[in-house]
Amino acid sequence: MELTPVFIALLLVTGLIAGVINTLAGGGSNLTLPALMVMGLPADVANATNRVGVFFQCLVGLKGFDRHGKLERTDIKGILIPTLAGGLVGALFASFLPVWLLKPVLLGTMVTMALLILLRPSAVMPAEEEMAGKVSGNPKAWGALLLAGFYGGFVQAGVGFVLIAALAGVLRYDLVRANALKLLCSAAFTAVALGIFIWQGQVAWVPGLVLAVGTMVGARLGVGMAMKVSQKTLKWFLFVMTLCASVAALLF
Repeated sequence: MELTPVFIALLLVTGLIAGVINTLAGGGSNLTLPALMVMGLPADVANATNRVGVFFQCLVGLKGFDRHGKLERTDIKGILIPTLAGGLVGALFASFLPVWLLKPVLLGTMVTMALLILLRPSAVMPAEEEMAGKVSGNPKAWGALLLAGFYGGFVQAGVGFVLIAALAGVLRYDLVRANALKLLCSAAFTAVALGIFIWQGQVAWVPGLVLAVGTMVGARLGVGMAMKVSQKTLKWFLFVMTLCASVAALLF
């Protein structure tokens, strides 16, 4: 595979857009995965290579949210343990199971999330007076984060929606703090998944690092936008992106 100037531009632009989308909601991998596959990467290699951009985007986004005081630190350990456990199992499944399973899992998850946001908006937008809970002693939160981690380790695309459902819907963080914690979780299980994919020799490093440049710029822009928009705007952006992710799952 030759990395031509056209492909470099494609990866940078799609990476930038995906970085913004992933920081504000999720589903950016529905742009970057097809871009990697257009370059000629097999689906399993594209799925693995995409994690390089996702990981670095998460680090930049985390730093930005932390700088604005929006990274909630009180329950990081409780949130990361089930998410990492799920991510490890999901990545192992993704590495050994047939590639054709990715699409039905992605489509089913995105349609479910779109219906949840539309029919039960409180699932992603807690009331302002609500206090966020802790994972400890909360089996529902444990289950939701374990499932989110598994999904993220398995397919990655759209995992932001699943994490927001767990962090805002179950633990009741507001959407800005949920997005910050979402990036923390994504960085954690993406690191686990990336390690497994590297072990399996499935990462194409040059396109992965080019993509990462775009996603990091996008994440920086996304944090700035998150600080300026309302909870209601973020909710509807989340809904639109979920619909787009559903359409992308059908097309690709």
